[in-house]
This record gives sequence, C-alpha cells and structure tokens, in this order.
Amino acid sequence: MSKESHIEQNLIKQLTDLKYNYRKDIIDRKTLEQNFKSKFEALNRVNLTESEFIRLREEIINPDVFAASKLLREKNYFQREDGTPLHYTLVNIKDWCKNDYEVINQLRINSENSNHRYDVILLLNGLPVVQIELKKLEISPRKAM
Repeated sequence: MSKESHIEQNLIKQLTDLKYNYRKDIIDRKTLEQNFKSKFEALNRVNLTESEFIRLREEIINPDVFAASKLLREKNYFQREDGTPLHYTLVNIKDWCKNDYEVINQLRINSENSNHRYDVILLLNGLPVVQIELKKLEISPRKAM
C-alpha cells in the first residue's frame, strides 16, 4: 500500500469513527447521482420522475459559493411536471443530527475531454460538499495544488 492510499484509509477510518457512513459502492457519477436522488426523496418525502430529477439537479448545481451555501440552508421551490409546487430542503437545519453523513473515495468522473479521480469526498444527504485531495508528504503543497 502506497503512502497516499494509507493516508486515505486512515482518514476514512477516522471519519467512520465519527459516524460517517463509508460508501464503497459509490464509484462513479451514476452511483453518486442515484444516491443523491434517494437521499433527497427520503428527506423531502417525495418521489421524483427521472426528468424532474435531472431538472432539479441542474437547478441546484451552482459554482457561486454564496448562492450554493444559501441553497443548502434555506427552503427551496421547485415546480413538478404536473404543475404542483415542491418546497424542499437539501439539509435538515433544525435537526442536523438527522442528516446523512457519508464518505466516499476514488470516485471517477469521466467526460469526453478528461478523466478525473477524486481521493475522498464527504457527502451531506448525498450531496458532495467537501472534496479532499491527498498527497504523499514528499510532494510539495505547490505541486499538489
């Protein structure tokens, strides 16, 4: 086991000791999205169609950190296919201990232009909120970035 993978396994162990659920079954974009959909539906007591889920996913993806954090903290609105409103949350703010905390590792996201592998990602109710890139101690922080 290389030093980097050893560091990764130790971090995952520490997180599972803190009650994070280790999800080794989440390995790619498809399984990540399926997990988020099931967590979202459970949190909001709703079943989404595939097209509703795709539209919701596109609405919540936001590169603006302020807008994304606001989306995490507040009640949000989404119009269903049948025209009915859905008021939803992404995080249980009132009962924070009822949120699902998960850790995944070695997630692969392949696109037409590139192949990315992420060392460790922390999920909150299925949403990837923290990405941790681990490096061996011999690698300088400048090169790691």
